[in-house]
Amino acid sequence: MLILSRKKGQSIMLNHNIEIVISAVEGDQVKIGINAPSEVHVLRKEIYLAVQESNREAAETKMDLAELRKLTLPNKLEK
Repeated sequence: MLILSRKKGQSIMLNHNIEIVISAVEGDQVKIGINAPSEVHVLRKEIYLAVQESNREAAETKMDLAELRKLTLPNKLEK
């Protein structure tokens, strides 16, 4: 892990196209801004971990083919 010291207004560049800017330091809280291309997904770690867990649970869910058809095909009886 690389550890750097930065002051308010200073930044760090990643991979030539991602800039991390220190926007404020208030007590023990640091506010950062991230400038990145739209195709770069930026998530807080707790959100990233929740998405990973949700994906893991979805991959483990077993559903029979008849149930899947009910969810994806229009029901002709409802017309």
